[in-house]
Amino acid sequence: MNLLSIRIITINFDELVKFYEQITGLSAIKYTADFAEIKTPTATLAIGSTKTLQFFGDDDVAKPAQNRSAIIEFRVDNVEKDYERLAAYLGNNVVQKPTIMPWGNKSLLFRDPDGNLLNFFTPVTTN
Repeated sequence: MNLLSIRIITINFDELVKFYEQITGLSAIKYTADFAEIKTPTATLAIGSTKTLQFFGDDDVAKPAQNRSAIIEFRVDNVEKDYERLAAYLGNNVVQKPTIMPWGNKSLLFRDPDGNLLNFFTPVTTN
């Protein structure tokens, strides 16, 4: 079994796609006006508008902008450089500036426009 993707459902499709393109530096592949993917070498971040929920049978199957339990994590080469690159863009959405965590990663925590929590991290120890 392999985890291949995480999908975010949003009412702000275009805004969220642009946000993830900006923070990752990757171009989204837009398959339709309501579904896109940002592909990395190890996994894919899918973004779907609420209109895509009809294909799952019910608009109530997922609620946009309601996540308070998952953190979307990206391993980056240098979290300090990414923070410098993104600080002005993220503004008040930064939750925690780059900080060394007890498990050996330097982490930058911030929120996307829907309030989803993201972690850009760089390992700083060999643990």
